[in-house]
Amino acid sequence: MSYIRNILEQLKSGEIDIDNAVNELKDMPFEDLGYAKIDHHREIRNGYPEVIYCEGKEIEHIKGIVDKMLIKDTNILATRADKAVYEALKDMDEHITYYELARIVAIKKKEIEMSKNKVLVVTGGTSDIPVAEEAAITAEFLGNTVERLYDVGVAGIHRLLANIKVLNDASVIITVAGMEGALASVVGGLVDKPVIGVPTSVGYGTNFNGVSALLTMLNSCASGIGVVNIDNGFGAAYLASTIIRQIKNSR
Repeated sequence: MSYIRNILEQLKSGEIDIDNAVNELKDMPFEDLGYAKIDHHREIRNGYPEVIYCEGKEIEHIKGIVDKMLIKDTNILATRADKAVYEALKDMDEHITYYELARIVAIKKKEIEMSKNKVLVVTGGTSDIPVAEEAAITAEFLGNTVERLYDVGVAGIHRLLANIKVLNDASVIITVAGMEGALASVVGGLVDKPVIGVPTSVGYGTNFNGVSALLTMLNSCASGIGVVNIDNGFGAAYLASTIIRQIKNSR
């Protein structure tokens, strides 16, 4: 969006003519690289730029996508990025940061306007933290104030109940839990705000790699809970950010 605005400003000031402006914008709304079609209009439609999902992609393809997005001067978020991806990208831009636990590469080309509304990320256990960090880092990158409350699962529910004020201070709560996934229901029964459940694949055999936690969250008797897919911290953060945007825009 800022890229388009810059082109229009240059056109108005006479720095470029119409033909050059058309040439600059020729790859809108998407740019076809053969192996990928980059959605440069995503920010205009959805409020946030396209995010690169790295898992399963060739490193050279990821580099090619990042290179084209850098030309548009947009902030870039790449999820499920291992250390090899970061090593391949780290010299492409000075603003690059790697969050190893969250497996996220972030390139911040422009300042992010932060919302005062808070997203709280809560985990059942320490083993859920990698998924929680994917949610937390994504939410921060999308312009949200984020607070973390980790290892407060129902096996020691007094840890959660001791943080009621923290829960109530949030605008949206993301609950990240494996095993039986009861955390989302418990939090949903304590607060008057949206709760997003993230089931994780953490757990023993009959956890079925997160299916048990997913079904528990889907069958929650507490109202006001939405559920994303197993280990999908990114999806939870994006949904939370969309809710925060609506709160902000309604004022």
